[in-house]
Amino acid sequence: MTRLSVNINKIATLRNSRGGNLPSVEEAAVRCQAFGAEGITVHPRPDERHIRYSDVRTLRPLVTTEFNIEGNPIPSFVDLVSEVRPEQVTLVPDAHDAITSNAGWDTIANRSFLTEICAHFKGLGIRTSIFVDPDPRMAEGAADCGADRVELYTADYAARYRDDPARAISPYYLTAAMARDCGLGLNAGHDLNLENLSFFVRTIPWTDEVSIGHALISDALYLGMEQTIRAYLSKVRI
Repeated sequence: MTRLSVNINKIATLRNSRGGNLPSVEEAAVRCQAFGAEGITVHPRPDERHIRYSDVRTLRPLVTTEFNIEGNPIPSFVDLVSEVRPEQVTLVPDAHDAITSNAGWDTIANRSFLTEICAHFKGLGIRTSIFVDPDPRMAEGAADCGADRVELYTADYAARYRDDPARAISPYYLTAAMARDCGLGLNAGHDLNLENLSFFVRTIPWTDEVSIGHALISDALYLGMEQTIRAYLSKVRI
């Protein structure tokens, strides 16, 4: 069964635009879990333009489902994750000035570095996932690095979904199949929404987890957070 992890970065973006602590990322995490979310995802960046490192520390005792921390494993990020000890860390190769994640790792070219990082986090008992593009070679490379899972970068799927769902998902299916054959778990995220999520999960039913933030928080502006989380859960319950 596919689990829903809610990315609360956008809550922090709204808070930071005004200062103070409204809306509260802590309360958002608690409420998302109460409404049925099966995980909380955060993606702290060095400039702390949304989730701050201090937020990650404050959230740790409040996340009673699964805490997933995403980010580029620069030294400060590695130190933070090592301190907080989430259930899962997702390694994302985003540049410091990227607006949002826009590519997965080349797990072949970066094998030595990723192998070292995976070994470090796994030694702390943290499940390690590597963010990859829909390319079976990258999934196989992630397995060679010692990862536990891959997270498929689904922006291209979302962009192409309306025109031809089957064609849009084809490279993702092939990559997901490779991940499964290599013994890896499977996550997915980026631009998944109420329109395209169900088809993705039905086509790749061994997806362990989807991480959704921007679309879910946007929908919550119209539907309310509780109703929105229920709507997303209905899309992954196939």
